[in-house]
Amino acid sequence: MKIESTDKEVRSILQSGYYRIPRFQRPYSWEKDHIQDFWDDIVIDNEDDYFIGSMVVYKQQKGYFGIVDGQQRMTTITIFLCVLRNIMSELGLVDSAEGIHSLIERKNIDNVAEYILTSESSYPFLQEHIQKFGDPDLNVQPLEEEKTLQNAFKQAERLIKGLVDSIKVDTAIKQEAKQERTEVRLRKVRDCLLDLKVIFIELDDEDDAYLIFETLNTRGKDLNTSDLVKNHLTKLIKAGNANVDATKEKWADLRKTIEESEGDIEIDPFLHTYWLSKYDFVTQKKLFKEIKKKIDKDNAKQFLESLLCDAKIYRSIFEPSYRTWKKEEAGIIRSLDALNLFRVKLQVPTVLSVLRSYFGEGIKKASTERAISSIAKFHFIFTAVTSQRSSGGISQMYASVARKLASADDTQARNTILNDFKAKLREKIPSQSEFDVNFEQIVFTKSKSKQKKLVQYILSEIHRYEQNGIPVDYSQMTIEHIYPESPKGFKKLPDTIIGQLGNLILIDQDLNDKLANKSFVEKKEILEEAKIPLDESIRDSEEWSEEQIKIRTAELAKRAYENVWKI
Repeated sequence: MKIESTDKEVRSILQSGYYRIPRFQRPYSWEKDHIQDFWDDIVIDNEDDYFIGSMVVYKQQKGYFGIVDGQQRMTTITIFLCVLRNIMSELGLVDSAEGIHSLIERKNIDNVAEYILTSESSYPFLQEHIQKFGDPDLNVQPLEEEKTLQNAFKQAERLIKGLVDSIKVDTAIKQEAKQERTEVRLRKVRDCLLDLKVIFIELDDEDDAYLIFETLNTRGKDLNTSDLVKNHLTKLIKAGNANVDATKEKWADLRKTIEESEGDIEIDPFLHTYWLSKYDFVTQKKLFKEIKKKIDKDNAKQFLESLLCDAKIYRSIFEPSYRTWKKEEAGIIRSLDALNLFRVKLQVPTVLSVLRSYFGEGIKKASTERAISSIAKFHFIFTAVTSQRSSGGISQMYASVARKLASADDTQARNTILNDFKAKLREKIPSQSEFDVNFEQIVFTKSKSKQKKLVQYILSEIHRYEQNGIPVDYSQMTIEHIYPESPKGFKKLPDTIIGQLGNLILIDQDLNDKLANKSFVEKKEILEEAKIPLDESIRDSEEWSEEQIKIRTAELAKRAYENVWKI
């Protein structure tokens, strides 16, 4: 490996070549603190010969280089230069603005205008909405990386405009001198950026770049697993055509699938979940090392295709509305919604593997629904109600089941694996006494509304179970307190009693308005006239008190544990 290094200023770097952020690089990721630190270092506390580290590049063709290390800094410098250019232009400093733009865009050897810094991953947002001198020709909807670039641009704009504004309001500066003082200050910022020193390290070829990339961290943020995996795959899967890079495009599709989700998902956890569901149990920290061992030139394409397919399933787990489901798959959707409500993720490798098998017609809908329903029932008791601490054993159980399912040869084998899995879940269910104690602590009132969605879920599932599948739009139902929260003419009970599940029922909004703060007897009469099914503890009571609420809460807990959420 041939490596050449020289000391260079940013000015010289931008004047002497064109730079490409290649397909294996991670997206731009500097956040507010990184931008502020950079500004403070180079402008506020500026000293001569300020050194900002190394810049590692490799030769692509004469005068063109791919950036291995330093892309975050070079992109940030370019953003600041673009902001300076725009502000100078607005202030009438046309020559200075055009001079700066010559370090952002210039004509190449064929006399064609070309941006000096370009990025494959953020095209065309960087070019059109940041580097372009004037209004953009394309209206680009920013993705995650583009939003980060956009935020960096806005922050740089605030910082530089802040300098201009400070001169405008400075009463110590004469009015006629303010324009000149502003010009001097802006040119000083420009020179601070261009005079920055770097160690410019040049590599001979792209293969050396892939190797160096894995060992380097850029200033500000460590490399993510996804950065390293992308680098590994682009190294193994060479582009077949100079104009079409399928690997880059597929990785961009993968990133788009994950980043555009309304669910709480990111690429690194997806890669980890995918690996757990098909390969070995490994920590997130050691994931890339395992991927590098097992993914080579022979299986890299298949691995990437599998990632693309599973990314869509993974997104559907956290955002069920992303997929177009069949009407008869409503039970699967309810279980996925429940798991998202419980904010639990241990189970995702198994859910991913189950849905992968189902969509691939490896298991039937009934088996799929039972499996995911069992997981939702388990985590309702284990996580949502009793708040158990999840052990490493449960994580390994989910990963193990997922891998067994992925490697099973036929439907019968898969069903056997799922039946054994359900038996393991039953073994890990907390006791009924522990469930009962925690169930009565779930409350909902106007002042204690944190558990409202959980309460709605519990009441809906109990009602659904006991009405034998009669269709009801539970999204239109409201929670009614049988004993009023704000009673008129009788005793007010504590929220911890009023909010208990034993005091709550689901009804539509019109009926809720009719009940208002009426007495129990009046409410019961209205409910019976409306043919609302009432359980025995309500029907047989002549009055409703703290004691009745506690009795019904205990009854609901028993029915929930023994029937509704029984695996």
